[in-house]
Amino acid sequence: MASPANFAGQTPKIDPDKAAMLLIDHQSGLFQTVADMPMPELRQRAAALARMATLAKLPVITTASVPQGPNGPLIPEIHANAPHAHYVARRGEINAWDNPDFVAAVKATGRTQLIIAGTITSVCMAFPSIAAVHDGYQVFAVVDASGTYSKMAEEITLARIVQAGVVPMDTAAVASELQRTWHRADAEEWAKVYTQIFPPYQLLIESYQKAREVESKGEQLDSARS
Repeated sequence: MASPANFAGQTPKIDPDKAAMLLIDHQSGLFQTVADMPMPELRQRAAALARMATLAKLPVITTASVPQGPNGPLIPEIHANAPHAHYVARRGEINAWDNPDFVAAVKATGRTQLIIAGTITSVCMAFPSIAAVHDGYQVFAVVDASGTYSKMAEEITLARIVQAGVVPMDTAAVASELQRTWHRADAEEWAKVYTQIFPPYQLLIESYQKAREVESKGEQLDSARS
C-alpha cells in the first residue's frame, strides 16, 4: 500500500487554508467521451466543486485543452459557480503541468495542497496530479468529478495515482472536509452544494423544512382530523 506523498506523517486531509482547486478540461467535447458515470452527474459534481471552492474561499484555476477544437469549451457552470477562478490558456500541452503559465498560476496561490479534477481522468486529472506530487504538493484527486471512457480506465488510473502518492476522494468527501461543521453561518449554502452532488438530498431538505413549518405554525395533522 502506497503512502500519501508529502504529508510527513500528518493526517492526509484537506485544510481549507492551505488548499487550491484545479479544475482541468471540463469541456463539452470531452464530456461526450465519458462512459464510467452518467454525464449529467459528472457535470453537476464539477459545478459543485466550483461552488464549494467559492464558499470555502479557495483559489480556483481552470484550463482547457484546445477549446476552439473538437474538445469544446469549458462548461459554463465552472466559472458561473466560481467567478473568481483564474483561467490559464495552454499552447497545446496535453498535461496542464507542462504549461509554464499554469504551474506559475498554481505557485502564485501560495497554497501547498491541490484539489484536482479533470476530464478525462486518466490524462487530464492524473498527469498533473502525479507531476504536482513530484514537485512537493499534497494532492487530492476527485475521481467522481473527472470522468473517463471506461470503468477499466478509471480503475487503472486510480491504482496509478495511489502508487504515486495522490489521495483519491469523491466530491461529497471534499465538501465535508472543506465545510468541517454545520455550525456555520453559510450552512444552508453548503446544504445546496450536497443537492448538486446527490439531488435526492433535496427531498430530505424539503421534508425537514415542512416538518419545521408544521411545528412552528401548530398546523393540524391530516391524520388527526375528525
